[in-house]
Amino acid sequence: MGTWDVIVVGSRIAGASTALLLGRAGLRVLVLDRARRGSDTLSTHALMRAGVLQLSRWGVLGDVVRGTPPIHRTLFHYYDEVPVTVSIRPSPGVPALYAPRRTVLDSVLSDAAERAGVTVRHGIPVTGVLRDATGRVTGVRTRGRRTGRDTAERAPLVVGADGLRSVVADAVAAPVLWRGEAATNVLYGYVADLPAAGYEWYYGAGVGAGLIPTHDGLTCVFTGTTRRELDRLLAVLPPAAALTLLARRLPGLGDRLAAGGEWSAVRVVRGVPGFLRQAHGPGWALVGDAGFWKDPLSTHGMTDALRDAELLARAVVAGLDGSAALTAALADYQQIRDRLSRPMIEVVELLASMTWDRTRIRQLLRHLASTMVEEVEALETMAAWPPPVRRAPASEAGAIPLGAPVA
Repeated sequence: MGTWDVIVVGSRIAGASTALLLGRAGLRVLVLDRARRGSDTLSTHALMRAGVLQLSRWGVLGDVVRGTPPIHRTLFHYYDEVPVTVSIRPSPGVPALYAPRRTVLDSVLSDAAERAGVTVRHGIPVTGVLRDATGRVTGVRTRGRRTGRDTAERAPLVVGADGLRSVVADAVAAPVLWRGEAATNVLYGYVADLPAAGYEWYYGAGVGAGLIPTHDGLTCVFTGTTRRELDRLLAVLPPAAALTLLARRLPGLGDRLAAGGEWSAVRVVRGVPGFLRQAHGPGWALVGDAGFWKDPLSTHGMTDALRDAELLARAVVAGLDGSAALTAALADYQQIRDRLSRPMIEVVELLASMTWDRTRIRQLLRHLASTMVEEVEALETMAAWPPPVRRAPASEAGAIPLGAPVA
């Protein structure tokens, strides 16, 4: 039976980043993920200033953005009006914005975590949590895909970084502190040879869209609308044709897409209303989409995952003196996360409702921009990372036997 300081469930942005930072602090960390290594996932790709700043401070930005076009401006297309251009001014740690493919970003972070001494295992489904007699979480239960055998891994802290439908959040019955009602339903694909001036966002009556340049000369294209409208379109059209029809409701976008090159398959993404879950409890914590989900129309999910990974890692290191210290530190993590997240999730809820008009959409986006500024300012004022804990990483702790069968 394995014994670790922290077990992280999920190896994508939030999980790999949390593990990377804890590994660098000298903790014995195990990361488990049901997906295969390097697998892709749905994403809008767009990193905002706070996300680029985090990757730069951690020393991995160069590997993440290699082959990704730098973004120096954002264009806002409102109905049939002249686009509004906002320049992205370079700042320390943020030479530009970037939109990496998830196959690249997730792999770079996972590789960096392993170099920091973290043990990362893919293809391992976590089926539940272990508890002691008091109900405190003490580890996780996994199941071998080939053997069907249950095994146990134990740690004083289990971090759920396993996404929107988190097994860990369900297992600990994490309370929902805030829940939205609106959700954008999205058509999503990649097109080659489609020039974009930077991040380009389109807003019209009941529909939004985005053009996001990413790796390999591709541009991520999405169109979003209400569930009722998307259901109506998909009842008579295939997804690619429905995406084209929605794009033609936004002046100029349909013609631009028609002039592009080869398309990938167009995927349908059904919206899920936003929520904010309690971020910690006895022996557990949540990070990334497992604890905080907002509509993808915000294009801010990756950035928030990086932010919360550092907030959580700092809390874990600050709480190493014992369970009381850890509980207090995790409470601080949740307080900061909620302070930065609540204003954003509330304005994104209004965006996802698709009930704006020309005036209202500008107001909402100005409000969203102000929450992003507060986020960057909070990260910039963080103290230097604490000195490493004097412990051997798990890869050097030869006395740790791994993967014992569950009794």
